[in-house]
Amino acid sequence: MTIISRRAALAAPLAALATPSLAQTWPDRPITLLHGFGAGGNADVIARVIAAPLAEALGKPVVVEARTGAGGNIASEAAARARPDGHTLILLTGGHAVSAALFRTLRFDPIEDFSFISTVSVFPFVVATRADGPITSLADMAARARRDPGGLTFSSVGVGSTQHLTGELLAQTLGVSLTHVPYRGGTQPLTDLLSGRIDMMVDSVTVTGAGIAAGTVRALGVTSATAWPSLPEVPTVASAAPGFEVVSWVGLAAPARTPTPIVERLNAELRRAVAIPAVRERLEALGTRVAPNSPDQMRGFVAGEVARWNQVIDRARLERQ
Repeated sequence: MTIISRRAALAAPLAALATPSLAQTWPDRPITLLHGFGAGGNADVIARVIAAPLAEALGKPVVVEARTGAGGNIASEAAARARPDGHTLILLTGGHAVSAALFRTLRFDPIEDFSFISTVSVFPFVVATRADGPITSLADMAARARRDPGGLTFSSVGVGSTQHLTGELLAQTLGVSLTHVPYRGGTQPLTDLLSGRIDMMVDSVTVTGAGIAAGTVRALGVTSATAWPSLPEVPTVASAAPGFEVVSWVGLAAPARTPTPIVERLNAELRRAVAIPAVRERLEALGTRVAPNSPDQMRGFVAGEVARWNQVIDRARLERQ
């Protein structure tokens, strides 16, 4: 046995002992929960909903921190580069898989640079306009867009976000041209929609729901294949664009090489958190369906979503960035 191999052999059991020790003392300081979007948006609200029960279960504060921009990729890069000790987590969104498909190069690997913990919930998007605006339905929108190609605008939470690709896919399916206006998430798209600066928005029930309930926002369609429980009166986009369906997700992850005992503990605590009636009710009120799973299942799910969006981009002939 060489000196190098002897050292490696001696180091292996020591490393094996170190991981359980770290897991036993973790967490020893506040945990940062990153996300990539603006205040008041879907990711921000859901992160705060799950942060409170996780903090109570783990005995340390879980501090939600937004690293906005680039459709969530700035936050993803920060998480991928963080120390894998369980003190930095990230709430990933469906845009994580979209970015992996849309961008030719990223500064992180969307699968290999993460330890996946569990999905939190799944949800559709809403295509909406202002209630006092001229657009009355998806069919009306399509007719207007055909008369004025590129004249109608729609917002998303950033280039490469799921909302962006959903809008592009809608335009492709209807055979029209729409102009994309990217934001950094949060409530600014809704503000601009109501002021008439943009014509439509593609966003979650979290962002659009209050306006729909108040009568200031007109929901043109929901992107699930069938009516969504929290918006039973809103027609599906598929009613005007047969076959159209987009259902997105949010999920918890950590940097790659986070010790397995920590990942397993986080998975167990997240499952317990979303099973708490008040937490589940809050997530459902945001228009999402609670859907926890295992770390391996989440990894496989995200990889499958990357493949799905690659196919969507290819079929829609969208230019990769």
